[in-house]
Amino acid sequence: MPEHSGYSDRDLQREVTELQGKSATAARLFDIRRIIGGLFVVYGIIVTIAGITESDADIAKAQDVNINLWTGLGMLALGLFFLAWLWLRPVAPPTPDQDTTERPAE
Repeated sequence: MPEHSGYSDRDLQREVTELQGKSATAARLFDIRRIIGGLFVVYGIIVTIAGITESDADIAKAQDVNINLWTGLGMLALGLFFLAWLWLRPVAPPTPDQDTTERPAE
C-alpha cells in the first residue's frame, strides 16, 4: 500500500486546482501583448503630448511636419491594437490533458 504524507486525495486535488488557477493567472498577466500594448500606449501618450506642445520653430525644423504628434498617435494606435487583440482573443490556459512532455516508457 502506498504511503501518504498526511494529505487526503481531496486536499491534493484542491492544491492542484489552486496551482492551475495561479498558472492561468500568471499566463494572462504576462502575455506579451499586454506588455507591448501597455508600453506603446504609455509612450504614445507621452510623445503625443510632446507633439501637441511643440513650438512653431521646432515644427519648421522638420519641414512643417509635427513628427512627434504623428509618431505619438501611431504608437497610441499600435498599443490600442495590441490591447484590443488581447481582449478579443485571450490566451486559453493549458489543460492537464494537453501535457506535451514526453514520459519515459515504463
